[in-house]
Amino acid sequence: MADCYILGISAFYHDSAACLLRNGEIVAAAQEERFSRKKHDHRFPTLAVEYCLREAGITAEQLDHVAFYDKPWIKFERLLETYLTFAPLGIQSFLKAMPLWLKDKLWMGEKVKSLVGYEGDLIYPEHHQSHAASAFYPSPFKEAAILTVDGVGEWATVTYGVGRDNRIELSHELRFPHSLGLLYSAFTYYTGFKVNSGEYKVMGLAPYGEPKYVDLIIEHLMDLKEDGSFKLDMKYFNYCQGLTMTSSAFDELFGGPPRAPESEISQREMDLARSVQEVTEEVMLRMARHVRKTTGQKNLVLAGGCALNCVANGKILEANIFDDIWIQPAAGDAGGALGAALFAWYQVLEKPRSVDERPDAQSGSYLGPRFDGAEIERWLREKKIPHKRLNGELTAMTAQALADGKVVGWFNGRMEFGPRALGGRSIIGDPRSPDMQATMNLKIKYRESFRPFAPSCLREDVSDYFNIDGESPYMLLVAGVKDDRRKTMTAEQEKLFGIEKLNVPRSDLPAITHVDYSARIQTVREDVNPNYHSLISEFKKRTGYGVVINTSFNVRGEPIVCSPEDAYRCFMRTEMDVLVLEDCILFKEEQPAFEGDSNWRDEYELD
Repeated sequence: MADCYILGISAFYHDSAACLLRNGEIVAAAQEERFSRKKHDHRFPTLAVEYCLREAGITAEQLDHVAFYDKPWIKFERLLETYLTFAPLGIQSFLKAMPLWLKDKLWMGEKVKSLVGYEGDLIYPEHHQSHAASAFYPSPFKEAAILTVDGVGEWATVTYGVGRDNRIELSHELRFPHSLGLLYSAFTYYTGFKVNSGEYKVMGLAPYGEPKYVDLIIEHLMDLKEDGSFKLDMKYFNYCQGLTMTSSAFDELFGGPPRAPESEISQREMDLARSVQEVTEEVMLRMARHVRKTTGQKNLVLAGGCALNCVANGKILEANIFDDIWIQPAAGDAGGALGAALFAWYQVLEKPRSVDERPDAQSGSYLGPRFDGAEIERWLREKKIPHKRLNGELTAMTAQALADGKVVGWFNGRMEFGPRALGGRSIIGDPRSPDMQATMNLKIKYRESFRPFAPSCLREDVSDYFNIDGESPYMLLVAGVKDDRRKTMTAEQEKLFGIEKLNVPRSDLPAITHVDYSARIQTVREDVNPNYHSLISEFKKRTGYGVVINTSFNVRGEPIVCSPEDAYRCFMRTEMDVLVLEDCILFKEEQPAFEGDSNWRDEYELD
């Protein structure tokens, strides 16, 4: 019997991506940005599609089905209806949006035909069906409650329902313009960060602030119900009709205009971030309790952009509302490509689904390109780049470099699918160092000093360090550092405000302990990523700690590296000390002067 190939595509909003299934198994998945080198690339994912086909060893003619992650005509209807409701306001926004819709977004069948070479009909799940499929089908659960929360799809902004065996059914929804994702994005905009990109900065900034504005948000911006549903007061928002997220009424309520991007961050922004974060957590907790009560399910799966809020996810887990939760690692629009393909396989083709002994069907989310060590060495020799090729000593030598305080670029195995680096394309360091957070932020990542770093921890050791004893393979759960590892603050330190708190060591792992004693945890299993597990184990032999700092292998404004060339370029343009490319190791002091553009950071749109 011939193999069945299904291509899933998401495109034209942000984080375009492609995914390929072979008989329901994920062969490959990747975001377009990794190949185009344009962060959050929204264009049709031509390069990602080419990669997926290449990984499977097939041509477009061998595709059986192509699925697109939402229904463009219904989304267009929502756009037109919204503009008509607010007309004549919003004419500028309307005129800006129309060319892209009329040129690209409405003609997906023609795009796929011309750019992919697929001649058949497309399958169009709804946006939140794609999110739901991406959450339930790869999960380890035979049945589970499903909750999807994002900005907006066609009309829905929140949905919930149940997945059983090979079927998902979304029974309830909250509709545009009432959106938790857009509320959070409004505060992202107002605090001076870029919408659809800087939301995680707001989450990282929140612990430096006080929840001073929670009551204002609850009393004025939203009418929040006990079940987590709400209505927003649209006089405070401008996203329906304007080119900005917030209105003059919003400015008046919160005491001034939005922070200018790249300007100094004040205590006000920290307090705003803390406030919207606490409101988000409360809304998601109420939703989770309601979903548990109405579905009766003991397990929960999550997707949609708001499912990347790992602090809120941690609160849901900590509250023991469900026995277990599983979160799609590519929870945003990129994961819609995966969800669309899985929806086609299970829901449209009605194929059976089994839950086997694997932790999940996502393969650690290592679904992108890999590069052979011999291929890398040929390239290094060609370019006359000094290196050593190692056999069994690679992880030991790298672990020693970490223990010696070096910062290491770690390029090993397949590239991750989703926004998190998980030990395939990571920059790693020693979490014991009190200086490492500042060093990596300012000298490696070229980003704001307040940004926290995450720990990668041996799965078998996680409960030795953190208040969690379960799986967190995708860095989507926050938990507290254990009490016996925390350092008590002095009376003088307790009086510090905002960013002043940054340089106070909070535990014996200061570089990964945020100012509220929390950490965004990745658990590493030997059977899922043996090389990364081996590296952390070697670090533990030398230091007694089965934990390393893990941040994405990129600098601010640049997508995570995809190829060895991307990795070497990033290595040479930062103050990283060591670069590991599969089984080749490179030391900065041995490298020739790099002949890159001195204004290289201007190539990227800073966010």
